[in-house]
Amino acid sequence: MLPVSRALARAAARAANATPTATRAASRTFLAARSTMPKEVTAAEAVAAIPDGSRVYVHGAACTPHTLLAALAERPDVTDMELCHLHLEGVNPCSQHEDRFYTNNFFIGAHERPNVARGQGSYIPVFLSEIGKLMRSGLVTPKVALLNVSPPDRHGNVTLGTEVAAALAAAETAEILIAQINPHVPKTRGMTFLPLSAFDYVVSNVNEPLPSVGGAALTETEKLIGHHIATLVPDGATLQMGIGAIPNAVLAALTHHKHLGIHTEMFSDGVIPLVEKGIVDNSRKKYMPGRIVTSFCVGTQKLYDFVDDNATVLFQDAAITNDPVVIGSNPNVTAINSAIEVDLTGQVCADSVGTRMISGVGGQIDFERGAAISQGGVPIICLPSTNKDGSSKIVNTLKPGAGVVTTRYHVHHIVTEFGVAYLFGKNLHQRAKALIDIAHPMHREELERIAFERYNLKAWRV
Repeated sequence: MLPVSRALARAAARAANATPTATRAASRTFLAARSTMPKEVTAAEAVAAIPDGSRVYVHGAACTPHTLLAALAERPDVTDMELCHLHLEGVNPCSQHEDRFYTNNFFIGAHERPNVARGQGSYIPVFLSEIGKLMRSGLVTPKVALLNVSPPDRHGNVTLGTEVAAALAAAETAEILIAQINPHVPKTRGMTFLPLSAFDYVVSNVNEPLPSVGGAALTETEKLIGHHIATLVPDGATLQMGIGAIPNAVLAALTHHKHLGIHTEMFSDGVIPLVEKGIVDNSRKKYMPGRIVTSFCVGTQKLYDFVDDNATVLFQDAAITNDPVVIGSNPNVTAINSAIEVDLTGQVCADSVGTRMISGVGGQIDFERGAAISQGGVPIICLPSTNKDGSSKIVNTLKPGAGVVTTRYHVHHIVTEFGVAYLFGKNLHQRAKALIDIAHPMHREELERIAFERYNLKAWRV
């Protein structure tokens, strides 16, 4: 029998025994206050209260609680503990102790990829909109939540800062709540407030700046993709985009648009100039008009200052922001998501390179479907035409083991630097032709030859 760490064995046992409990009640809600106040302790004392063998939710993205994680990694008596989280910004020191900690990722960040590759972690395939359901149903409920929160206001409430997506469900369902109170965490609006009395332990005055992410110059390829996508965005559109160069390129290309709105799972600095110029005014949205709606954000200090105490930015549970019906209630939803490769039928791989997992589904399907049911909606998948080694990202078939994230049935627009392929309503022959037309020119002849052989064609009938 192959050797298995105790942490991995315990995680497997928990998963095997987990059963949903439809009537499970959250142990607390974000409005619930208690008569007792939390114990104010050091980071080491706080993590000492976590029972060995627990499942621990770690606040994700820009709100990664590094002070608490560092203390947990140094705790000598941990033999097996399961961590679960969205992607974390920065290295998790617990990952250096693979004999003691095991991670179940709701989304695999760059720093967790090596752990997943060597089996000291795994990925739970789940839509971002359903992570809260996993916790609230009893399937993947944390015993402990480690949170990075803003200082309390005059009413005694802290906020979940820049990540509410899954953190709210964790705060509602965990038996033990531990917070580091960090003045660098912005006081965000929406479903972010928690009474300080809801916590069991707090570590006060943690001086931990939030990570600064982004700011790289755009390449010509990224600018071209951004330009092509901008031509698909109507005035009055409701936008969903992620973080990275291509979303920033799209936003930079929207300077002549009017009355845009934002309803997205996350956003970054690129939105701010459009708000400042009045291009994003959220006036045409049906759900929360006048407000940017999101579940988390990652960017630079400029972004964190922008969302601090900003009543026009509402952070909500991903079960709401990513509900396709809620998304689709807005007009002209333009959903912009990225891919690793696309096959000639329109199947989109966005979470793996072959069998090697590198990210997750996130909210791609939530928003692609939401945009599809939106009146005038525009679901978009974008990618450069080639990989860094020059190989084509438009391929005959996906790599063996590659995950199909957006199916050929969901896909509408595919965009590369060479243009837009509209696939909805097209047959397999027409799809192949449209995709070859936006592939890199050096790959088109080979792709056409493969398509003709695959479909037994003599000529295109388009």
